[in-house]
Order: sequence, then C-alpha cells, then structure tokens
Amino acid sequence: MLTPAELAELESSLLPALERHHLRLLAHALRTLQRIRGGRAGPAPDAASIDLWLSRQPQLGDDPRFRQAFAAQLVIAAAQLETIAAPECQALDLDLADLVAWSVRCADARLAGPGSR
Repeated sequence: MLTPAELAELESSLLPALERHHLRLLAHALRTLQRIRGGRAGPAPDAASIDLWLSRQPQLGDDPRFRQAFAAQLVIAAAQLETIAAPECQALDLDLADLVAWSVRCADARLAGPGSR
C-alpha cells in the first residue's frame, strides 16, 4: 500500500492526470508484488506465486472471478515493471522515484516527437 507521502509525491509531479493515474496503478502494483515476494528487491513474482498469494487473501475468497482478473492485471504490471527496471535492476528494486522518472522520460520523448531523438 502506498503511504500518504508517496501519494503526495505522485500528485506533486507535473505529469498530466492520466499519467499520474497510470503511475498510481503501477506503484500500487509494485507494492503488492513486493508484498507477495516478501521484500523490496529481486524479480517480480511469477503468475503461480501471485495466484497462491491472492488465494490466501480472505477478502478475495468469495469472488474467484475478481481474483482471476486481479491476478491477470498483476502479471501484466509485473512484466511492465520488469521492462522499466531492465537492465539496471530488477522489478522489485524499483521505487516510486524510479517510476516517476520513467514516466517523465516517456512524456518528454512523446513531446519531443519521433524525429528529435
């Protein structure tokens, strides 16, 4: 779960609202994946580990369809976090500042256009 300070850090960026929302989703996924793995370092957990962890969450026990959809989204987020982290580190080594910096680089690249790299 993101702390109030982390949420404030996201909101204080100059990124457009949609990109801040995407960052919030990625940051929440990162924290969830770190919780599943049991630490804030290393590779993202695989789909089987995600499924197992989710199956042990009592608040999700009554809704297997939601649990499946949530697991699928976490797998997608894990792949995106691995891409963001590579080659400098692994997905769970990322922190909020890394995600903000990545998002700013992406926004800058979009604004610069295809011919200015």
